[in-house]
Amino acid sequence: MEPIRLQKYLADAGVCSRRAAEALIAQGHVWVNSAVATLGQKVTPGVDRVSTGGKAVRAKAQPRITLAMNKPRGLVCTNDDPFNPETVFTVLPRDFARFRFFCAGRLDKDSEGLVILTTDGDLAQRLTHPSNIVVKRYHVVLKNPFPAKRLPLLIKGIVFEGERLKVERAALIHGGAGNEATNLDVHMHHGKKREIRLLFNTLGYDVKRLRRYQIGAFQVKGIPLRAMKQLSTKEIEMLFHSPRTPHAELQALAPVDETSAHEN
Repeated sequence: MEPIRLQKYLADAGVCSRRAAEALIAQGHVWVNSAVATLGQKVTPGVDRVSTGGKAVRAKAQPRITLAMNKPRGLVCTNDDPFNPETVFTVLPRDFARFRFFCAGRLDKDSEGLVILTTDGDLAQRLTHPSNIVVKRYHVVLKNPFPAKRLPLLIKGIVFEGERLKVERAALIHGGAGNEATNLDVHMHHGKKREIRLLFNTLGYDVKRLRRYQIGAFQVKGIPLRAMKQLSTKEIEMLFHSPRTPHAELQALAPVDETSAHEN
């Protein structure tokens, strides 16, 4: 068998994602053949002995399964969180619960919508690596109306604590007579932690609701809240296609009246 990078070996074995594996290796928590592993090191499955946390890691083949989930608010996108016992992984269908899934592009606890869960470490890497442009679309609901004249500022971005916060595209949904709206359609493909919320909050607009409804050309439409759909090869490739934004499609996004919306 051909040697493979250690972080891929750990991901394929279901230990953690590639990024998390790189952190484990850098911190000296991974050993290969009784020696501390190094970043970039390769191992040969079935030949080299790999361990982490004092436990041997054995390569095991998992079927490649990719799920699209319509995440409700209240769930966290992590495999283990002592402060939030219910995660996107605790609600996996019984048939999939025995497999090790990675969350390829997280949503924070207060956000909802499309999340991709996969056992395929290579796919997770493709979806999350900064070098790959994967466009994500969000429906943002604000407490106060946002004026159209300030939309360019969202795209130009602002500097917050030394980092630039920005989106790639922003549009009002059903702007009123004053050319402002509480509902916006926002696109981004990089995505720092809570970036959309921070961007609007820094500009003086509180986010009441944030829902990711599309990744690439794949939409969460048709997947009930808290439910999951197993994706076909064609649907997986749709995640990497550029989304279209015709005017009619934008108008089809119904504004959310948060006074009548229920917490999920």
